[in-house]
Amino acid sequence: MAPIPLSFTKLIVGDLERSAAYYEAVFGLSELYRVRGRIAGERFEQAVLGADGEMAGGLVLVRFTERDAPPTGGLLLGFVSDDLAALFDRALNAGASVHEAIRDPEISGVALVGFLADPDGHVAEIVQPASAA
Repeated sequence: MAPIPLSFTKLIVGDLERSAAYYEAVFGLSELYRVRGRIAGERFEQAVLGADGEMAGGLVLVRFTERDAPPTGGLLLGFVSDDLAALFDRALNAGASVHEAIRDPEISGVALVGFLADPDGHVAEIVQPASAA
């Protein structure tokens, strides 16, 4: 059997509008469409994000309308950037906090790595390839 690749990640958030604005401002993802419905009987609303009209990266933000978002820490998002310092600046201006400062990880092919927490506290690892340094 051929492997089935991961196509999207659903991140459960507390404030759908704030989270969509954050991922647009920091990572350049735009909202493609919204879906409302039920998952196992629970009402939800989700924003499907992408780039250039496509579901690039497959990030879907989900807010359950009748309960709070779960605690953060069960998932790390991963992004690659050619300019990690500029991305950190955008993130901080959009309401992020530094989870771990930018550093040289001494890993072949990776120049810099840093970790940000979005406004809900979800952590993302951002890597700058050595070729971009």
